[in-house]
Amino acid sequence: MLEEKKKRLTPVSELGEFGLIKHLTEKFELKNISSRLGIGDDAAVIDPNNKKIVVSTDVLAEGVHFNLGYVPLKHLGYKAVVVNLSDIAAMNAVPTQILVSIAASNRFPVEAFEEIYQGVSLACRHYNVDLIGGDTTSSNSGLVLSITAIGLGEETEIIKRDGVKPNDLLVVTGDLGGAYMGLQILEREHTVFLANPNMQPEMEGYDYILERQLKPEARTDIKKILEELKVKPTAMIDISDGLASETLHLSDQSKVGFRLYEEKIPLDTLTITTAGEFNLNPSTAALNGGEDYELLFTIGPEDYDKIKNHPDFTVIGHAVEQEQGNHLVLRGSGQLVPLTAQGWDAFLKK
Repeated sequence: MLEEKKKRLTPVSELGEFGLIKHLTEKFELKNISSRLGIGDDAAVIDPNNKKIVVSTDVLAEGVHFNLGYVPLKHLGYKAVVVNLSDIAAMNAVPTQILVSIAASNRFPVEAFEEIYQGVSLACRHYNVDLIGGDTTSSNSGLVLSITAIGLGEETEIIKRDGVKPNDLLVVTGDLGGAYMGLQILEREHTVFLANPNMQPEMEGYDYILERQLKPEARTDIKKILEELKVKPTAMIDISDGLASETLHLSDQSKVGFRLYEEKIPLDTLTITTAGEFNLNPSTAALNGGEDYELLFTIGPEDYDKIKNHPDFTVIGHAVEQEQGNHLVLRGSGQLVPLTAQGWDAFLKK
């Protein structure tokens, strides 16, 4: 009887909407001086102190962006925050506040919300951002998370997508393709489990790429690194939908073309070997996989010497005149192949 009480889950109806919000958020404390008023009133108050406010929002929907068959709720809460902070980092701003809204069906007890908010709390602490508001509501179609991220930046430091000039160098942080290959492992093992629930998942040895998929990190550290190197990018974007797609976004906004060199794309050894298991070209995972949340940016040629030996940066191409188009230069042959966006698009039929 005692064991049954321990396992009892709390229906949301016991707390109600406002009781649930209070329960989930009462331990969050404001840390940023720009956060003047947080949760508890009709709206939050932010004092930018003469800086520009940068705002971004993303929606993550069950069955579209994540599968609860293998995504832990705590990881989901963390990742939902990170994907939005990545957008702020891509503007060369400092993330300071978030708002979290959740729609969930009645199959989700209070304890499920608590797990999500544990992940949100971890992200807030890691990135020093404040939770200042949000909403909860019911849903008839699974779990939906909507996060709004707010950041601050000096007007002269904010970097957009439209500043690329021909001959600028195309630079990427970290390595690419790992998140996509992590997803392939999760999908494979989930399929095996559905076919035979007694089979143990084979996850050993894939830690790095699984973390890239389940618990990515936003490159908020890059702003400081670039400042120390005295490098200001001419344009920047985060890699959420795949390297090819993001390169084409820069091309479109800046009215230039790009030469992207396949042999220069940074790939982790585990990404390469796992791609081999699936008979995939690892470059394809980097170009079209998405969810790496690294930063892609351009710099003037005169800044090359400042970054060439830095372990966080890899020069992977350069800008050309718009009429020359966007091409991938194939490894070995040097053949030019038109660069096409085959990465993530929520509205494409799967």
